[in-house]
Amino acid sequence: MRILVAEDEPIMLKTIELRLKKDGHTVIATDNGRDALEKIEQGEVDLVITDIMMPYSSGLEIVGRVKGQEKQIPIIVLSSMGQENVVLEAFNLGADDYITKPFSPNELSMRVKRFSK
Repeated sequence: MRILVAEDEPIMLKTIELRLKKDGHTVIATDNGRDALEKIEQGEVDLVITDIMMPYSSGLEIVGRVKGQEKQIPIIVLSSMGQENVVLEAFNLGADDYITKPFSPNELSMRVKRFSK
């Protein structure tokens, strides 16, 4: 599965990338929302994992733009913000899952597996 990961914290991005590659996925990594949106528009992406707070475009903007497209791509939102209003907004925009940081790499693997074809 081709997974786009948008995360502005370098250590978190690398950790997610390594785990997903270990699980056999192709990972497209980016550290900001603008690049994430460009990469989504450029090619085939099977799943998006995005942080909420990022430079240029937020994770919520990514969810809104992706879910507005004809092709429905599943989205897992990551955030250290456990605020109920942010979670609800992400789901209202069309997010398929939400993980609060910090999280276990095993938890991430299991949630990603739910979207495998």
